[in-house]
Amino acid sequence: MVLRSTRLRVHLGVSRVHRWLALIIGVQLLLWFSSGLVMSVLPIDRVRGEHLVERLSPSTLDKARPRAPLDLVLREAAKPVREVRYRLLLGREVAEVELADGTVVLHDAKTAQSIPPLSAAMARAVGVQAYRGTSPPPSVRAVLAASTEYKGTLPAWRVDFPDRAATRIYVAQNSGRIVAVRNGTWRLYDFFWGLHIMDWKNHEDFNTPWLIGFAGGGLALAIAGSVLLYFRWPRKRRRTG
Repeated sequence: MVLRSTRLRVHLGVSRVHRWLALIIGVQLLLWFSSGLVMSVLPIDRVRGEHLVERLSPSTLDKARPRAPLDLVLREAAKPVREVRYRLLLGREVAEVELADGTVVLHDAKTAQSIPPLSAAMARAVGVQAYRGTSPPPSVRAVLAASTEYKGTLPAWRVDFPDRAATRIYVAQNSGRIVAVRNGTWRLYDFFWGLHIMDWKNHEDFNTPWLIGFAGGGLALAIAGSVLLYFRWPRKRRRTG
């Protein structure tokens, strides 16, 4: 009799805990499941804008093209260098020099002379060259501060294409590289990502107290549900002879 009374008290207590946790955690659980479903359904290549923008230049370097000696490039850099990469920028071969502090500067591959940061017109040309969609001529604006949509290399240029996806191509001013592509699919994905990790402002921190607290509450809800399942599972009564 005492055992049955104890089981009943535990059952009722766990039931109350489960009910309150379901009320508090339930909405966020719905958001977790729905946002996870949306993010898994959206094709990742469309989220990244790969169907609209070709980030890598298909052109290859000409081995026969004259180039300045590497030691001249290093001397022109005037700072400790980590790496030198040769590539084409709008048909011009450049030496992309990464300094020891992570800074990237460009030099003319033929003369080793320093190249100034990209102008708006050059950034626009980079964006138009990489764009694979259909759109009226794009506009260009400078990006000097990080935002929810872009947190990459600064300063940068944003090339806005007025197409159906509102495509934006971000071009780093120091290197001329395409560092980010944003479109409607990416914005939808990013919205649900912010809901999923409970970082509604910056959409990047998945160690927020909200997420940790609700995840712990979800675990407690699952444990309470398992205990209730144990108590409510039908049991065969023993026969008395």
